Amino acid sequence: MSVLKKLAGEAALYGISSILGRMLNYLLVPFYTALFVPSEYGVITNLYAYVAFFNVVYTFGMETTYFRFAARHPDKAQDYYEKAFTIVSLISLSVSAWLIWWSAPLSKVIHCEDCSFYISALAITMAADGLSAIPFARLRLEKNAKKFVTVRMASIFLNVAFNILFLYFGKKMASGHWGSGLETLGHWLYRPEIGVGYVFLSNMLANLLALVLLRRELILANFNIDLEAFKRMFQYGYPIMLMGLAGMVSEMLGRLTLEYWLPEGFYKGHSTQAALGIYGACYKLSIFMQLAIQAFKYAAEPFFFSQASDKNAPTLFADVMKWFIVACMLIFVVINLNINWIAPIFLRQPAYLEGINVVPVLLLANMFLGVYYNLTTWFKLSDKTHYGSILSIGGAAATVLLNFLLIPLAGYMGSAVATMLCYGGMAVVCYWLGQKYYPIPYDLRAALFHIGLGVLIVGMSWETRQWPLGMHIFASLVLFLLFLGSIALTERNSLNAILARVRRMK
Repeated sequence: MSVLKKLAGEAALYGISSILGRMLNYLLVPFYTALFVPSEYGVITNLYAYVAFFNVVYTFGMETTYFRFAARHPDKAQDYYEKAFTIVSLISLSVSAWLIWWSAPLSKVIHCEDCSFYISALAITMAADGLSAIPFARLRLEKNAKKFVTVRMASIFLNVAFNILFLYFGKKMASGHWGSGLETLGHWLYRPEIGVGYVFLSNMLANLLALVLLRRELILANFNIDLEAFKRMFQYGYPIMLMGLAGMVSEMLGRLTLEYWLPEGFYKGHSTQAALGIYGACYKLSIFMQLAIQAFKYAAEPFFFSQASDKNAPTLFADVMKWFIVACMLIFVVINLNINWIAPIFLRQPAYLEGINVVPVLLLANMFLGVYYNLTTWFKLSDKTHYGSILSIGGAAATVLLNFLLIPLAGYMGSAVATMLCYGGMAVVCYWLGQKYYPIPYDLRAALFHIGLGVLIVGMSWETRQWPLGMHIFASLVLFLLFLGSIALTERNSLNAILARVRRMK
């Protein structure tokens, strides 16, 4: 229990900071949706979908590789830190230079005219991300969550600040809103022709400044070229990279292809790019589940490697999975029970609210993705990372097929369903393979019960959305208490053990 408590404490620290930081960043969603029409927001959604793919290529699975090799050879942890940093730096700087050089023709390839500046800014942003990836991994391995959190928060705060500076204060000053004396400064800060480019410029500046805060870790990261070691690290890491790429296909493909596979006129009054903007904004409401998964991953990955040699590791990993599912389903239920007032806060224009029905499906899809991440422990610990590539490539292929079939029939709901089916299927296959090669005694009955009851309660709550406000609130409260009661009843033995431990601490 003390080990679980330690993991929970680290995840909570990462989680609270991630929530605070991402909520700061998430304040940009209502800011953007109030400022940009759906077609303009669609440009942001489209380009950041490509960024997600490139970020996976830049790190090349070296974060997990660093954890694995440092755990196996603790006396050579610094050496492997330098090697991992060298690999990621060379990849990041080379790919970013290529993107900047070819930014003009690339903007035509992705059907985004005059996007050359956007692509160049994002290339520099991704290079900064790549250079910081292994230093951040070192902080996680050293359990220096405080500095990790501080730098992440600072980067997010700077991104928000630059957005507000350019798109609000700069725009106001340039228009003469605060007097002619500030117009010159305003024209320097804001040029209408850049438009959504300020979103990418702000991100670039924030990421570059974050590198300054990691100067100690960067100073320690000397270039260390060892071709023999690189070969071993690539053999372990490239399947992780392929897994990440395929995962990005599963996550981003709907947003990348919606504009092309959605029949024109499918949504009355909206172009296909506007539909992409609506779906992209509603996808953001799954942020709450993504935050929980991100916090868990930050704490869990080095934790799993550190516990791998313990004889009780399989039982411990099963307990981690059980409570992870409970936490995710609580988030799923709470967000859906309160969707009526949460959605309008973040989606500031009525047009964006038209896609709100995809939110429960996307939340559930992300929960399945979190379960899959949890299950991938077996092939990372047994050095069978090629199975991760096979699973993810299969999932990506299924996503392509399902999106191709469902988007023309159901629009962005079809894309959301395709994502959910893909992640759910990947989790099932990963579990089946894991039980063959690295058996872990997961409590399937409890997992299926919590997931099934959560889905049932959310389905019932959506039926009450049209009720009078007072009745809807009362029904939501009853449903939430029902779900909490079910957890207390089914997990009473574990909860009693936790309470007994708390009493002894007093």
